[in-house]
Amino acid sequence: MFQNDNKNYEEYVMNHIKKGTTTCALTCKDGVVLAADTRASAGYFIVDRNVMKIQKIDEHLGMTIAGGVADAQNLVDLLRYNANLYRLSNRERLIPVKSAARLCSNVLFNQRYYPYYVQIIMAGFDKNGEGSQIYNIDLFGSMTSERFISTGSGSPVAYGYLESEYKKDLGVNEAYKIAIQAIAAAIRRNSGTGDSINAVIIDKDGYRDLSKEVKDAVQAVYWYLQISFFINLTELLLLLNECVN
Repeated sequence: MFQNDNKNYEEYVMNHIKKGTTTCALTCKDGVVLAADTRASAGYFIVDRNVMKIQKIDEHLGMTIAGGVADAQNLVDLLRYNANLYRLSNRERLIPVKSAARLCSNVLFNQRYYPYYVQIIMAGFDKNGEGSQIYNIDLFGSMTSERFISTGSGSPVAYGYLESEYKKDLGVNEAYKIAIQAIAAAIRRNSGTGDSINAVIIDKDGYRDLSKEVKDAVQAVYWYLQISFFINLTELLLLLNECVN
């Protein structure tokens, strides 16, 4: 179908993996932060409202997933297996973040003719190596190192917020708030993003998911934003009605 038109094929693939979701990651002076919404959609249909799009690979390493669920799950299992194998082969040493990202890149590159429909952010903290690192990996295996990254259909909105708020000397306690607000901005402007927000911190103390109390606070803020939007919309409609009359 696309063999004689590489441009159409690339556009088809990129559009396929960008349908619904927003994830982001930030590097900090003392760790990395990952955040994502929880909505899974198929076109305009909401399949699930409580999907965990941030996956733990090891105690110092995590990844966000956007794209096809089955492909993403298979890739997560493969990376976890190899991270555990590295531990067993190297006397409990953790796999370097860059090595894990390169492994993911190689797997995707080798499958480029029958690709995994995924967009990956690999993030981690090497205590005895390069410290905080995040890598953007596309479905063809291209890998780039960035200070902050966003993927998915809501990424243009998230990038706008990240560009304005990100600073090089951020700590994880400041950065996770920025990451959450970037996802919240995408939720307000992108129909494929929504419902709630998950966030993870990886630093010298290891992989830490947000506590239930913080998640409840995030959920409360999200619903406040939604209610505020509809209140503002109602006020606007009343004002327009008055102008017409």
